[in-house]
Amino acid sequence: MTALTRMLFPLPDYCRTPGSLLRWWESRRLTYNLFVGGAGLVTLSVMALVNSLPPNAPGNGIVWFAVFGYGVLANVGYTAGWLAEVGMRVVWGEEAPHAGPALFRQGLSFAVGLTLLPIPLVIVSWVVRFVIHLF
Repeated sequence: MTALTRMLFPLPDYCRTPGSLLRWWESRRLTYNLFVGGAGLVTLSVMALVNSLPPNAPGNGIVWFAVFGYGVLANVGYTAGWLAEVGMRVVWGEEAPHAGPALFRQGLSFAVGLTLLPIPLVIVSWVVRFVIHLF
């Protein structure tokens, strides 16, 4: 089993107390932040490259407070995974599914996809500017 497979398909927390679930989730937060942050760097790089092509977009600088705010909100969303799993445990008790690994993968996929979403948007924006510039 590769390291990536172990990271994306981890074993669930079998102890299942709120504290052990919190430790399970927090042991994966750095990995989550590295993936989402890496996607953010790719997005910022592509946006800078596309916006540097003529015709240039007005005001194409990076708004750093928005980047920081996005990072904070991504981590709030990550914390929601732990809260959802604890909530399932409270509602269903021992019958609660071992949802941590699935919630982690789905949340990571969503966050990375959302982080990459500006790339096609900025490309479409550039194509529209280019076509308008031609006419």
